[in-house]
Parts: sequence; structure tokens; C-alpha cells
Amino acid sequence: MAHAADPVKPGAHGVSAPAGDLKKAAAEKAKSFTSPADRTVRQIVPAAGNKAATTQSLAAEGNPTLAVGLGAVGPTAHAVRLTSTVTSASASLAVTITWGDGTTDTTTAQGAGVLVNEHTYAEVGSYKVTVTVVDAANNIQAVNQLDFVTEGSDFTPYGPTRLLDTRSGIGAPKAKVAAYGKARVKVGGNGGIPAGVTAVVLNVTVTNATSAGHVTAYPSGGVRPISSNVNFVAGQTVPNLVIVPVGQDGYVELYNGGWESLDLIADVTGYFSYKAASGYNPMSPVRAVDTRNGTGTAQGQLAGQGTFSVQMAGRNGVWKGISAVALNVTVTNPREAGHLTVFPSGQAAPSTSSVNFTAGQTVANSVIVPVGADGQISVRNGAWAGTDVIVDVVGFYTNESSGAFVPLDPARMLDTRDPVDWGNGPLEGQGYIYMRPFGKPDGVTGFVFNTTVTNTRGDGFLSVTPDPNTWDSYGNGTALWPEQPTSSALNWTAGKTVPNLVQASAGDHGIVDFWNMGWDDADLIVDIFGFYDTK
Repeated sequence: MAHAADPVKPGAHGVSAPAGDLKKAAAEKAKSFTSPADRTVRQIVPAAGNKAATTQSLAAEGNPTLAVGLGAVGPTAHAVRLTSTVTSASASLAVTITWGDGTTDTTTAQGAGVLVNEHTYAEVGSYKVTVTVVDAANNIQAVNQLDFVTEGSDFTPYGPTRLLDTRSGIGAPKAKVAAYGKARVKVGGNGGIPAGVTAVVLNVTVTNATSAGHVTAYPSGGVRPISSNVNFVAGQTVPNLVIVPVGQDGYVELYNGGWESLDLIADVTGYFSYKAASGYNPMSPVRAVDTRNGTGTAQGQLAGQGTFSVQMAGRNGVWKGISAVALNVTVTNPREAGHLTVFPSGQAAPSTSSVNFTAGQTVANSVIVPVGADGQISVRNGAWAGTDVIVDVVGFYTNESSGAFVPLDPARMLDTRDPVDWGNGPLEGQGYIYMRPFGKPDGVTGFVFNTTVTNTRGDGFLSVTPDPNTWDSYGNGTALWPEQPTSSALNWTAGKTVPNLVQASAGDHGIVDFWNMGWDDADLIVDIFGFYDTK
């Protein structure tokens, strides 16, 4: 166990990737693309001044076996690793690789062999890779092509729009989801969402539950993971944001892990696809709005049925020209039950909800929302009485960023309840756990976590921030105690189990801190769902 170098402070515990480098694991599971050697087109090398090669029977020509088979994987979000297996007689060969983005590489080979080349695309997407092997001595060339799609995908804001509501029959029959049953949410090809999207951003809300339980979101056709996305108790209406891969049939599954039936609502705010769109730029959390002290808006509670707008683009470290922002929105001191809706400025408030609350509750939820043409967002209070609103910015989406999303099979990074695997015990009040999800974070700028706090002894809130120290400094005892954050990722009261999605910046060193900003111990569970990669 590593400790931060300040004996007066509470303990700090370190956690590294439990199963090695997850980025390497993602690369090992990357899609593969092939074009076998029998697809090779053999041609007479065009003479000087001719515009094209001539395809004809070349069995009687020199080097009759000349061919090239192609295979490719995406080792990172933007890159391709191409394997060219050349069949040839002993001859000097010139090899040209056209990557499909206007760039070309050349190399040489001597007879048969295997060539491995890597290339990084500026934009994610689909590319046609062409390999030409020329045997000039025998006046023959072999050409093969391969269609490649990058592993990373970019974000397109959408809505907010309701895709599922089992209370009214939107997107599914008008009926509760049975215990241990599931609701299917059509994403790809639904409305203006194109077919072939890789992942979707959904705000999933549980309501009318008569017992405690959890909901798990996962791609249709995939194996349901052990992780949970929404935890709830009887009578509670609770939302949570999820970023979940979409199945090949265009659907996402929502599994009811509770003992009784319940209603489910799913609102979409964006999707990821291989079409070059907006990349993600993570930030250390910045407070943009606090109605309690007038930060970002007028001081005083947001009135019932009231709305305020706030500038996002060009403020608080957010770039101009953004398409959407990633936020953590907190409600506190509400005078009655209700919900907040966060939406782009300049349009009517949709029927979707971003945060649901009860009277007197302090509750947070992650929100990814498009910005209006003026770079602003609007926040509407759907209750009839006032509430305080806090908005922390954790990142933004823009076509100027190369941060592409790479989904992972959900993996448990931390569970302080498990002394065998983790051994650190609960997260101490006013203390933090520092985590290194990747052994080699080169190119990784941010992570997508689902965090859950349980066995809470008192009230508190969780903050998630990049760590200023290096991993080696923790190992040799020279790490400095980081400045305590003020932003909240989720809020809890004694005895409650509370989840929330967290998009965390990797900072300069690929280490993320999870702070217990309450005074009492609490257990923390962290599942990783994906990461943002610039390479």
C-alpha cells in the first residue's frame, strides 16, 4: 500500500490496473480486417507514359506467384497496424501503401516475407488501404485492397430526445419491465440517429419501483456484465447517465436486476460513430454555476417552472466552437420533489429529465448536453417550488479535439468492500484513493467510469480529479498531498447507495483521485466502461 507523504492527513491508497494494461487489452480485442491473397490483382506494370496497368493472364510470365494478403487491426483509437504477407519468387520488390487519407508510405522487400506497418489517421472513420507490390525486373505488380475502420469513434450531439418510456409505451409496450427482465431500446436507425453507431449516451431513469435493485445497460447480443448502472430502492425515482456500446442490430438492453417490476425511461443526448465528428477534451472540474452564491447566474434559488441560461463556450477553460459539454449537475435545498432538464439554449425545453429529486435532497447526475448556437445551455426546474443548482464542467466536445472514444467490456477497477482483492478497506472521510487505470497512458486523455458509493456512515460527496503526482513519486514516498477539490461527482446521505457516471481527466500522469469529501468512511466501487484516446 502506498501512502501520500503527509502523516497528518487521512490515508491515501493507490490502485493500479488489476489486469495489466487495459489499453493493451483493448487493442487485443480490437476488430480485425482481412483481404486474403487470392483477391490480389496481378498486372503488367504500366510503361512510361501509359495511364494504367494492364490486367491479363500472367501465368507464363516471370514471378508467377506474386501476390499479397492483407490483415489489419486498430491498436489505438486512430491507428492501423497493417500486416502484408507477400508471396513471391526471389526478387527485389518495391512496396507502396496508400492509406486512404491522401498519404502514402513506400518500402522495399526481397522475395516472400511479412511486412508490418503502422499509420495514424488524423480523423476516425472508414478508409480503403491499398498495397501495391512491384517486381520491376519481371514487369509485374500485385495489388490488393482492404477496407479498414478505426477503433475509436467520435461524438455527435442529439436531442435530448426520449427513446423509451414504459409508462406510456414510447419505444416499448406500455407495461412495467418484469423482475430479471429487460427492455430493448432501439438506437441505430431511430429517428435521426444513423444505423451503425458504436455507442450511445443515455440518461436512464428508474421509477415506480416497489423494491430495491439495480439496472444494467449493455449492447444487444452481448454478455450482460456484473456491473450496475442505476441503483434504486422502493419508491425512488433515480436517473443515471450511461455511455453504452450499441449492438450490431442497433439496440441497447436495459436489464432489471430487482426483485419486482419497474418502469424505465431512457433519454438520448448523443451518440458515437465512425464518422469524424466531435472529439472529447477532458478538464479538471470547474464550477460554472452555483445559485447559492451567484456563480454563473443570479444568486438565489431557481424558481419553480423557471429557467436560466449560462454561457459555456469560451468560459471557464472551455474552447469556443464546441458542440456539447460534459457536466455534473447537482440539486440541493429543493423545497419539493421535481426534476431538472438541461438542454441547448434557443429551443423549447424538452420533456426529458436530467436530474430527479425529492424535497430536501442533495443529488447529482452526469449530463452531456449539446450547446445552442450561442454556446449556451439552459436549465429548467420542473418542480413548482425553488431549488439551488450547481453545475461543474468536466469536459467538452469539439471537432478541434482528437479524443476518440474506445469502449471496453466493463471491468471492476476497485471495490473497497472486498478485502481479498483490494485490501485497503473503506475510503476514509476527507481521504482519497489514487488510481492508475493504464500502465502506459500514452495518448489517453480521459476515462469513463461508473462510480458507486455504498455503506455510507454519514452524509458526504465524492470528488474525482486528476492527480498532480507521478506513480513513481507515490512509490518512493515523495508524493505531495493534492489540493482538496470542491466539485462533486455524486452526493449521498447516511445509509444510501448512490451511483453516477464520471468522465474523468487523465491529467498529466494518467492518475485519477477519488476523494471522500464527507467526514465518515464509505465504500467505493469503480467500474471502467471506456476511455478517450488521441492516438
